[in-house]
Amino acid sequence: MTIVSVSSYPLTEMFLIKYSLQATVHSIWREHNSSQHEEQPKMLPPIHLPVSSSRSRSTRRTLIMVKASSEPSDSASVSTKSSEPVVFTAPPNFKPPEPQRFAVKPGKLFDVLGASIGLLFRFGTGVFVSGYSASFVSEDEVPPDQYAFRLGGITVKESSKLGPRPEKPIEIYEFEGCPFCRKVREMVGVLDLDILYYPCPRGSPNFRPTVNQMGGKQQFPYMVDPNTGVSMYESDGIIKYLSEKYGDGTVPLSLTLGPLTAITAGFAMIGRMGKGNMYTPAKLPPKPLVFWAYEGSPFCKIVREVLVELELPHIQRSCARGSPKRHELLQKAGHFQVPYLEDPNTGVNMFESAEIIEYLKQTYAA
Repeated sequence: MTIVSVSSYPLTEMFLIKYSLQATVHSIWREHNSSQHEEQPKMLPPIHLPVSSSRSRSTRRTLIMVKASSEPSDSASVSTKSSEPVVFTAPPNFKPPEPQRFAVKPGKLFDVLGASIGLLFRFGTGVFVSGYSASFVSEDEVPPDQYAFRLGGITVKESSKLGPRPEKPIEIYEFEGCPFCRKVREMVGVLDLDILYYPCPRGSPNFRPTVNQMGGKQQFPYMVDPNTGVSMYESDGIIKYLSEKYGDGTVPLSLTLGPLTAITAGFAMIGRMGKGNMYTPAKLPPKPLVFWAYEGSPFCKIVREVLVELELPHIQRSCARGSPKRHELLQKAGHFQVPYLEDPNTGVNMFESAEIIEYLKQTYAA
């Protein structure tokens, strides 16, 4: 391919392109090989798994038990049996920032631009919910307490067509630097599903071993549906399962192109190369955080990279364009903007990506 041999590219850019391509091709080979020789989707038995938890820089053994329900922010939990329970509080003198629409904090412009590159390679997949439609309406037609896209006197009313809703959040084990995981996250946005994510960055002590014990190998993404008892590897299989169970069976064209889909998903990571890949020592909270976001937002992307690096379980309330949860967030917070974080461990609720990142590091980094 000429893209990896043109001498006019700067050396750093050439290295990143070559590295991304090699990593993507290797990942494609692994998934294809697994689909030919590994197991089929299976029913998941109840489990109680002893895994290691990094509550401090020293390592101890702990028992992780995962519970999820249809009210994720109140009752989903990651409980640990330990003689020294950790109490989490907000950083000293912490005050949630006021939301600022389309504002980029100084020094963060290149982070946001880098996170936006993926939209070009992936043709905006995951930005719109299935069956999305929009219509221009008069400003008086949509009351101020109802969500509509408003900009400069223009009001756009958005809607979508959703399939059956799962009673409990689907659980997915994955990490940001995996192109196959990105494919599944895009489908989650299309279907407007709430997902309980268990981050599995490289070197992490908790959920990577859990996947190995549940499924027999460390391969990602790995999905567990507590509503049906189905658990499975393989991104294409997960996408097909979700579309048939919680949609109308239709998969967007950009997710059906085989190796080309995986390659473009790999190139989508070029702007954030290495982010969301490696574990940063952190303290495991007793309850998952609640993260209002969607895959296509660069502001959400840079926050989620930190959630993954710190191995923080989180329920993502997907709210791509056309999602009815946009109105739900407006009612809850008095304003719609993503990302929006709810932390049941400290009681903090906040907007603004840069400030959320600082909050997560100050609260949970070991």
